[in-house]
Amino acid sequence: MEHTTRRPGEPLPVPASELVARANARVRTLSLEEARELVDDPGHLFVDIRDPREWEAHGTIPGAFRAPRGMLEFWVDPESPYYKSALDDGRTLILYCGSAWRSALSTASLHEMGRTDVVHLEGGFSAWQKAGLPTEDYSAR
Repeated sequence: MEHTTRRPGEPLPVPASELVARANARVRTLSLEEARELVDDPGHLFVDIRDPREWEAHGTIPGAFRAPRGMLEFWVDPESPYYKSALDDGRTLILYCGSAWRSALSTASLHEMGRTDVVHLEGGFSAWQKAGLPTEDYSAR
């Protein structure tokens, strides 16, 4: 990889917003209406990839599996010492974060790993809350 000199604060050649746009072009995004219908569906698992501090401060979608963004790829990989079988039980994963940026990147990452049974939530948890959809406190489970 060629090293280039970049001054602090200078724009990056590929900004984060471009990475998110590229990811969104490759993955499926569920609307709030579609997602709401799947909350109790046994074939789907909502996965909250926000930071634990966000869970504590704002709650989660009821029944969501909590998987911090930094661990997600390790938790879905059967060859990883951090593997979580709950994320590999045949259900379609519905990832969400605060505003759908991290979840777009995460969904694309899991697709690259071979997990094509993964989608993400349009607008993230903030859109879910704004729509008045059900949430539960972090301490509820």
